[in-house]
Amino acid sequence: MDPHSSAARRTAVLAGHLLRGSAPADGLSSALIEPAACVHYSPPELSEQPPAFDTASLRRVLDGHDIEGRDWLFRLMEESSLFCPRRRGDRTFVAPDYNQPMEQQRAVTMRRIEYLLAHGVFEGWLTGSGPEALMRKFAFFECIGIYDHSLAIKLGVHFFLWGGAVQIFGTKHHHDKWLKAAENFQVMGCFAMTELGHGSNVRGLETIATYDANTGEFVINTPCESAQKYWIGGAANLLINGTNQGVHVFIAQIRDAEGNVCPNVRVADCGHKIGLNGVDNGRIWFDNFRVPRENLLNSVADVLPDGQYVSPIKDPDQRFAALLAPLSSGRVNIAVLAVYISKVGLSIAVRYALTRRAFSISANGPEVLLLDYPTHQRRLLPLIAKTCAMSSSTNFLKRLFTKRTQESNRSIHIYCSAFKATLSWHTMRVLQECREACGGQGLKTENRVGILKGEYDVQSTFEGDNNVLMQQVSKALLAEYIAAHKRKSPFKGLGLEHMNDPCPTIPSNLNSSTLRSSKFQLDLFCLRERDLFGRYANEVSQHQAQGETKEKAVLLSYQLAGDLARAFTERSILQIFIDDEMAQPAGPLKDILGLLRSMYALICTEEDASFLRYGYLSLDNAAVARKEVMKLCCDLRPHALSVVSSFGIPDAFLSPIAFDWIQANSWSSLNEE
Repeated sequence: MDPHSSAARRTAVLAGHLLRGSAPADGLSSALIEPAACVHYSPPELSEQPPAFDTASLRRVLDGHDIEGRDWLFRLMEESSLFCPRRRGDRTFVAPDYNQPMEQQRAVTMRRIEYLLAHGVFEGWLTGSGPEALMRKFAFFECIGIYDHSLAIKLGVHFFLWGGAVQIFGTKHHHDKWLKAAENFQVMGCFAMTELGHGSNVRGLETIATYDANTGEFVINTPCESAQKYWIGGAANLLINGTNQGVHVFIAQIRDAEGNVCPNVRVADCGHKIGLNGVDNGRIWFDNFRVPRENLLNSVADVLPDGQYVSPIKDPDQRFAALLAPLSSGRVNIAVLAVYISKVGLSIAVRYALTRRAFSISANGPEVLLLDYPTHQRRLLPLIAKTCAMSSSTNFLKRLFTKRTQESNRSIHIYCSAFKATLSWHTMRVLQECREACGGQGLKTENRVGILKGEYDVQSTFEGDNNVLMQQVSKALLAEYIAAHKRKSPFKGLGLEHMNDPCPTIPSNLNSSTLRSSKFQLDLFCLRERDLFGRYANEVSQHQAQGETKEKAVLLSYQLAGDLARAFTERSILQIFIDDEMAQPAGPLKDILGLLRSMYALICTEEDASFLRYGYLSLDNAAVARKEVMKLCCDLRPHALSVVSSFGIPDAFLSPIAFDWIQANSWSSLNEE
């Protein structure tokens, strides 16, 4: 072998390493391989700067209400073995055991409900009154959802859908008979609206209820297989003397006191799912099933003993809209839970990124923390800002819902549809990004992020498919736009008052100061929204002028409809977040809210092609805005730990990789499993 060849040199070096003390014969290398220092864990609190603001104050802004009640319920769950406490290293974590068979997951869900019931968690959930009671109910539901989506959905169906239907559509005799019994779980309810053939299209439901005046009963039938109730978790078309009066709500007892299925009812299980296996979703068929006339929930419409149909709401469309009211509470819950699950994922991913290192940027330098890489910051920090802004929006939505009136129901429907869709989409993006940001550790069920994707994926389609909901939003906004122009009156409500003002102008050359100005950000978002209003209305009008029906014209304009719904939603969230920021006195808390608000506004600007497509921003200004996002990442990086600590998620509800992930994966930890 040629002693000067590269192969010879490599052989000599390797020989030197193996001989551990004998230098290579040709003296080419005397360096020996030294064992690398073991990777060790250091809590981020030791290396990160102390909080620049009061984290408890930021939590009060983000949680909005019932802080002490939330913490009490978190402790209550931590203290019970029913919530599967697991020791990992020097910490205990609580999370459902997703490795259990489906039947066991369902059984333990019910045992957890019994435990929470015995400790008074559900007190007043159906019999309480006033905004404070409802806000407390929301807060407790959020805490339960942070622990387990199956548990939350089981309770949501019982209290918000079944119980909410009795509250809203029932009258005094229904309330007296059912609400207290349901609150104490003496009676368990489900909400059987969805069918195999119809989900979002509630008007298309095929189940039939026919009134029999001879017996004073309704006869409920499943006329075809597509009419079977699916995912049930009661609704049917009401026939009076051969006339279809549309969808109405009935109380139908499908099991007896012993849990046996009643005659003329067939039930089947929906089977194993990609998530929510602690919920016993089922299918229902009715075969001439009879229910008493009094079981029609009759606050919106009634049938008299002689079969006469009566309703204080004469317009069938308005009556149908009133019958969908319980879905609003469900959508509020989905939007809120979406934010809290985003907080869980981001808390885990950020804490891991503040302790996990990878690669060094110099020959002998230390490995770099994941969150010190600009790319990692760009992946996580904008999502934190979005989550904070969305947290403010859900507090606004809850306040609006708790003070609802007949006049505000339309606004509530628009807001909860927009927020439910946008925030549940956001959650899935957050969980995917956090899963990837945690590398292989994100795949482990015990680290929560990966399993939460399967558990919360359903949010995008239940209580309304997100794409359909956003179409409903744009259609409702179009109606507001047309009505205002027909009346020649100013816009009022839904934050649309900006449409009455002169059109905002955007500076031709943007700089950092302008880009971070809340006035500029709101002007930009309002400009987009008002322009899209005009474009959408004009396109629909053009299709109608070409002979299309209004319904077909709206369908053909789906691209602008989606752009408008997005513009309305993002402007609403920004406005609400600005209001929360402005409510704070000058100081560090207001400063951090300003950074988060600017990040929210500019990342939305970067991600929506409308700003370039329709010329709201020039190419140069869009490039400047994108660079400002990078600067904001640098400015937010020192506050990352403080912000996620303000989310108020107890350590036990996070996961091992959020803390000492080396100890949690050590050989000795195997004895703890």
